[in-house]
Formats: sequence, C-alpha cells, structure tokens
Amino acid sequence: MSNQGPLLELDGIVKRFGGVLALDGVSLTLERGTVLGLIGDNGAGKSTLIKVVSGAYQPDGGRIRFDGQQVRIVNPRYAKTIGIETVYQDLALVDTLDAAGNIFLGREIVRYGAGPVKVLNKHAMQRSARELLGRLGLELPSSGTEVGMLSGGQRQSVAISRALYTRPQLVILDEPTSALAVTEARKVLEMPRTLVAQGVAVILISHTLQDVLDVTDRIVVLRKGRKVADLDTGATDLEELVTYIVGSERTRGAGYA
Repeated sequence: MSNQGPLLELDGIVKRFGGVLALDGVSLTLERGTVLGLIGDNGAGKSTLIKVVSGAYQPDGGRIRFDGQQVRIVNPRYAKTIGIETVYQDLALVDTLDAAGNIFLGREIVRYGAGPVKVLNKHAMQRSARELLGRLGLELPSSGTEVGMLSGGQRQSVAISRALYTRPQLVILDEPTSALAVTEARKVLEMPRTLVAQGVAVILISHTLQDVLDVTDRIVVLRKGRKVADLDTGATDLEELVTYIVGSERTRGAGYA
C-alpha cells in the first residue's frame, strides 16, 4: 500500500451499452482521507461509474489507478481484494439473520470441522460484529435481533460494518439515506466522517444535495455521462449545484462543460 498521491484516479472512463454512451471520458481524482460527493440527475452516469469502480462493469475505454497502481478491476471480488467496498442502496441484507450473521455471511468464523460439516464460532462473530458496529458508534438492542426487525438506519450500519470487515481503503455509499426518516438520516450522515477519521476514503452518491454539502470535501457533478463540474464543497452552494445538474447556461463555477 502506498501513502503517496491520490487513492483513486479515473482517466477518461468510457462505457457503452449498445448504441448508448453511458460514460463519456469521465476523469476524477479521490484524495486519501476525504469524502467525495457524486451527484447528477437520473441517467447522468453515477450508477454506471460506481459499478465500473466496484468491478460490476468493465469500462470500454480509459484507465484506473488505485493506491498508486494502474489496475483492471475485473469483478467485485477483485475490487474487495484491493480495498474497494460498495454499499448499494438495496443493502443486500438477509432479514432472518442477525447482524453478525449478515456481516460474516459467506466468510463465517469456524471453530472446527472438515468438509461440509463445520461448527461456527458464533461467540467470535458476535464479538467482531459488536466491534465493527462500535466503529460506527452503534450498539444494537440485542446481539441476536434479526436484521429485518431493525430500523433503516441500523440496517445501513450493519451493511457498512460488513464492508468494513475487509479493512477497505475506499467505501462507496450509494444513496445511504434513501427512505430514512430525518433523525435516522442525520445519524447515517455521520458515518462518512467517522470512516474518514479511521483512514477510509468515501464516495457518497446522493440525490439529496444538502446532505452532500454537509458531509463532503469535494463534489463531482455528472450530466449525460460527462463530468460537468468538480467543485470544492466549501466554495459552492445549492444553487450552483442545481445549475450544473440541469445544464443551465447560468454557470458560476469553474469546470463547466
């Protein structure tokens, strides 16, 4: 692992789906220890871009550098291997399992056993789950509570804790406050800063522009598959962001295209 230079660099990323150009030469840089907001209207290319970074899609052009090395992220498993985790909007949790069961699903800690017969070390998994949730400042009402009985914010915390288990350098949060009540959304929005304090860089995708302004260091705006702005969060506002998103000619900041 290198501690020099940006953590993630995308250079001229292109992605096509048949005759549709979903990403048209997108370039961006993510510095270590920062939160980058990625915004844009529906169809702007946000989801496609994060799926390229997470290995779900292969780009048709451009280059990716991660942690100082040029990489080809061939699938999500490889993305996890190099230190990239993505928490998608649907969370992909199993409602009938508890937090530990979800965090360790497919990578259970085994006490002993051989072949198909194994005895799980549930105590170790519960302990590790509490530690991971504690990193996000969350304590569940009961360690054995099924995830389906938890609130939306608690479920989001479980999904992020599952991502943290691999000790990633980058966590991508896809619409983490979607469908949450205001109080729970506020708690979830503390998580990007909590992750940064622990040495994890964050890309935050959200349609709620005020949330993005509240927690990010920089904001990249996509429109129709192109990057149209790359802004310092402290030097922009809602009006400017909306202007870039909708493509008005009344532009104010640098980087408009």
